[in-house]
Amino acid sequence: MRILFATSNINKISEAAEILGPLGHSVEGLIIDGNRPIFNEPKELGLEAVTESKIEQALALIEGTEFEGAAVLVEDSGVFTHAFEGWPGANSADVEEKIGLDGVLERISESINRGGEYRAVVILSDGYNYWKAIGVCKGKFSEEKRGSNGFGYDPIFIPEEGDGRTFAEMESSEKSSISHRGVAMKSLSRLLSDPSR
Repeated sequence: MRILFATSNINKISEAAEILGPLGHSVEGLIIDGNRPIFNEPKELGLEAVTESKIEQALALIEGTEFEGAAVLVEDSGVFTHAFEGWPGANSADVEEKIGLDGVLERISESINRGGEYRAVVILSDGYNYWKAIGVCKGKFSEEKRGSNGFGYDPIFIPEEGDGRTFAEMESSEKSSISHRGVAMKSLSRLLSDPSR
């Protein structure tokens, strides 16, 4: 299946291609008139609401274009601290941009609880069929930034299923095997290959 990923984050496109590609799906970024889509996101409603809003907007964007009828993929993810319920959540990118990872670590240091999790919601639709999957990766926040791979909160997040390294200290294939987005994409791939569909 040809999958058009409606995101401006090329790192997310690479991760999705790494997981869905070996299953026979091609993943590429959705580009309309030379631009990647930018969505209005109801962040105050949470990740699932943001993702559902994105798929509606993406399908509306491709109406009447050469992409109409193609499978469109959207995703939203966030990191959640256990110390501060719901934070930064759907606002993760905005928080990182505003106070940086150092600011996030400073805020977390106010609590003895360094636990947290990454969550991702992915939705794929061709306008008729609709598949949704959720992925969670539990872990904790490091005391300092470590590693240079990945993006976003990867330099400060240590996954529970790992060996003590942050996501940014892992190769992309290692990260994809246990990350929130990896879990969601694998769940999505199982839905796509389900013979009852």
